[in-house]
Amino acid sequence: MRVHIALAGLVALACASSGAPRPALAENGAALVGAAAYGDWRSDAPGVRRKLTPADMPAPMASRPAANPSRVVVQPAGATPKVPPGFTVSVFAKDLTQPRVVRIAPNGDIFVAESAAGRVRVLRAADSAAAVSRSEIFAASLNRPFGVAFYPPGPNPTYVYVATNTQVVRFPYRSGDLKASAPPEIIVPSLPGGPGHWTRDIVFSPDGKTMFVSVGSGSNVAEKMAPLQDSERASFEANHALGAAWGPEENRADVLAFDPDGRNMRVYAAGIRNCSGLTIQPESAALWCVVNERDILGDDLPPEYATAVKEGGFYGWPWYYIGAHEDPRHKGERTDLADKITVPDVLIQPHSAPLGVTFYEAAQFPADYKGDAFVALHGSWNRANRTGYKVVRLLFKDGKPTGEYEDFLTGFVADDASVWGRPVDVAVTRDGSLLVTDDGGGVIWRVAYKGP
Repeated sequence: MRVHIALAGLVALACASSGAPRPALAENGAALVGAAAYGDWRSDAPGVRRKLTPADMPAPMASRPAANPSRVVVQPAGATPKVPPGFTVSVFAKDLTQPRVVRIAPNGDIFVAESAAGRVRVLRAADSAAAVSRSEIFAASLNRPFGVAFYPPGPNPTYVYVATNTQVVRFPYRSGDLKASAPPEIIVPSLPGGPGHWTRDIVFSPDGKTMFVSVGSGSNVAEKMAPLQDSERASFEANHALGAAWGPEENRADVLAFDPDGRNMRVYAAGIRNCSGLTIQPESAALWCVVNERDILGDDLPPEYATAVKEGGFYGWPWYYIGAHEDPRHKGERTDLADKITVPDVLIQPHSAPLGVTFYEAAQFPADYKGDAFVALHGSWNRANRTGYKVVRLLFKDGKPTGEYEDFLTGFVADDASVWGRPVDVAVTRDGSLLVTDDGGGVIWRVAYKGP
């Protein structure tokens, strides 16, 4: 039996005894569904589960769009992240500059992209794995580095690849290197840059034959992408992927695929507005990503999502969302695509801003965590009542997502206006603990399981 039923009961009891706002828990710990699944930070707590479906979505503009960015404050006295019973959370590293993607090298070293500082740092843990013993700058003077990957996949990589805003570069690597031994080699000389989403994640297929790079859209819903005439569109579609965008959005809102040397670029999947985090599901070898959907359709529309990415798949942006739900701002423009849209696997509360994802295959956490995924939610700005600002657990059964997700690491919201932490990415260390980068606090959190 999964532990979420017991956790939900304990959370409710703790809140009732403390006088804190009680999370919205379904009866007997079942997932919140329908309208009840659309809560805010007050209903977040470890063990609370939600399941959103396309049928739960409200109509466009059912609520007035709200600009409500958070104000990041210093961690208040006495405030700590909340984790399920049996788990502990501690600061693993601090005083970092916008820590974003975190990746674990085969030897256990921890590579973290400090995007605002333009560098990739290496952290080495002490024997206890609970504290950093060495911290070195592996590479600097990079253009907003984000994704980090080791190549070839496996125990003995010879390169560290870094996806920057406009390029993919790589550095020669030997196990244990704390500093790059040579200048960066440019592998992909030009990724779409300019305005809009700047994060570029990177991951390799398990066989090492394909390099995947995610590129987010340059806009909310392609406002500056002029419609094509029928003859122009036919010519464009003959040489581009299903649902591919054009003009200022060409090769954006996509997952791109390359050979490891950067050649043979192609669109692997299109219509994915902003796939900020990429990973490989170990059990199936499937490519997964977590996606920031569009804004200004209302508080509860459309859901963000996590999904296995199908080769040749089209996920709707900018004309549709979550299947054949037409964006009213593009009404009637692409009716030919309505029956060709891939519906994502797990819907996440709108405007939560998922940025990082990893699967848990270690042995430290309870056995029922194995095969599940963790997703870092950076937090909302386009919602009247704040949501996100937490790490959630996606539930899987027999390697397949159930569609449910469960709060795992919460407590970063101080009040309606302020937050003191913003989770970005997640990674599992060699000892089985979970690391969470937090660019609001400039820290990396470590979550470990100590038992009941």
